[in-house]
Amino acid sequence: MNANGLKTVGFIGFGLIGGSIAKGLRKQNPELRIMAYARNRSNLEVAQEDGLVNVVLDSPYCERLHECDLIFLCAPVGSNIAYLPELAKLLKEDAVLTDVGSTKTAICEKAKELGLTSCFIGGHPMAGSEQTGYKASTDYLFSNAYYIITPISDQHEELVELLKSVAAALGSIPIVIDAKTHDASVAAVSHLPHIIASSLVNIVKESDDPARTMKTLAAGGFRDITRIASSSPEMWDQICDTNAAPLVEILDRYIEKLQSISSALKNPQNDGTILHMFECSREYRDSIDAKNKGALTADYSFSVDIADEVGAISTISVILASKGISIKNIGINNARDHGEGALRISFYEEEAKEKAIAVLRHYQYDIRN
Repeated sequence: MNANGLKTVGFIGFGLIGGSIAKGLRKQNPELRIMAYARNRSNLEVAQEDGLVNVVLDSPYCERLHECDLIFLCAPVGSNIAYLPELAKLLKEDAVLTDVGSTKTAICEKAKELGLTSCFIGGHPMAGSEQTGYKASTDYLFSNAYYIITPISDQHEELVELLKSVAAALGSIPIVIDAKTHDASVAAVSHLPHIIASSLVNIVKESDDPARTMKTLAAGGFRDITRIASSSPEMWDQICDTNAAPLVEILDRYIEKLQSISSALKNPQNDGTILHMFECSREYRDSIDAKNKGALTADYSFSVDIADEVGAISTISVILASKGISIKNIGINNARDHGEGALRISFYEEEAKEKAIAVLRHYQYDIRN
């Protein structure tokens, strides 16, 4: 079976990720029947009004799930694991069960413990948004994003092929790896950055003066690098709990790095540690492929310098609108650190961003990525 051969797909959890997968699959297969359960029933009612969801389920263990060819677990990681035992009893013959969680070892081990090697395969579409909920879902969220596939047995290649075809239908890039390798990797490139961003925000909050000077100046670069701290606290608490071991390992290494930097700063005659850090980080970061989406949410935005005069912002808005370019957000940079422009504009897609850059440069605007 491949994605085009699916007739009925079920979803347990129907927010940003579940809704986007459903929209992407429906776009490729208009006849696909979709049924879904979510704690927030209003999301499902909206999705049903949109014509996306055909059947609203009253329970994550509804008997109608027996009709599904494929079921996606799209709830928080801990909840997905808790659903496994009962859901396994509802699967019809040859049905497949998968998840979209950010950690894989815990749920894959639980699936093996339950004897689900012939029907369960782990999955992690690595895309998201600072917005949450079904209303933020799109049929292109996973375009050019990595879709990680973590089999729990090498005896069922058909499960891998099915999930690869799902990834292809969503416009994603499938990568097959084992669960432990996945968890160690995302601990470094996704989970640790969230901890860093959240702790950095809290340090600034706790260190600020009564006049809130730090908060006032926390625009531009600071706001950008801490953007992910606005993610769901509940979701990230569960992610950290289910990926504690690799996260602790990489966090301890990061703390050692910070301690060495602190020691170098305390030594006026330091041995070039700071310079070496900046040189190495720039070289490695510049070598990372910017075309594909990674573990962190992509930010399709740029800065532009404008004159401080009436109508300057509306002029840019009109120019972009006249070219059919939709703006996601637009705001003024009060703290123009790191050479940023006076205005920050963000878009929903990279294509829109690149088109906007070309258009504004045509009108002699100074663009800064």
